[in-house]
Amino acid sequence: MTDSDLINACLLNDRSAQCILYERYRRAMYTLAYRLTSDFDDANDILQDTFLDVFRKLETFKGESTIGAWIRVILVRKAYKRLQKPKLWELPNEIPESGEVTWSNNIDGEYLEKAISSLPEGFRMVFTLIEIEGYSHKEVANILGISEGTSKSQLFYSKKRLREILS
Repeated sequence: MTDSDLINACLLNDRSAQCILYERYRRAMYTLAYRLTSDFDDANDILQDTFLDVFRKLETFKGESTIGAWIRVILVRKAYKRLQKPKLWELPNEIPESGEVTWSNNIDGEYLEKAISSLPEGFRMVFTLIEIEGYSHKEVANILGISEGTSKSQLFYSKKRLREILS
């Protein structure tokens, strides 16, 4: 069954189609939610809230992107709202000239995942969206309601902090 067929069936409140859509995207969305929050319970709550919104607002899906990308944006916004705190974004005193950070080639994946999880929330969110999910600074700024400069700065300092953690 194609995504288009699933969407049409879900719009008709077909419970089996809703289950298929959920199962098709559940794992990837949970992984993203966990990477953004570093908390299993928060990730589960965000996943549930996301799919509730998906099924409630599916008629607003215009098909300008894939359904997976649309769900991902809903999830990121839910995670951001859940993690939003007065000092979510750490603002540096100086803006770096170059955002380039080099990595060692012998980093263990599990160790890297733990290091990413230990980053402050703003750093972790921007790092995950750009470096893991492939969003641009402009897209991250739009999704999170921050400036592109803040996105670039957060990414630079997240990489710098990761390098400190990993060395």
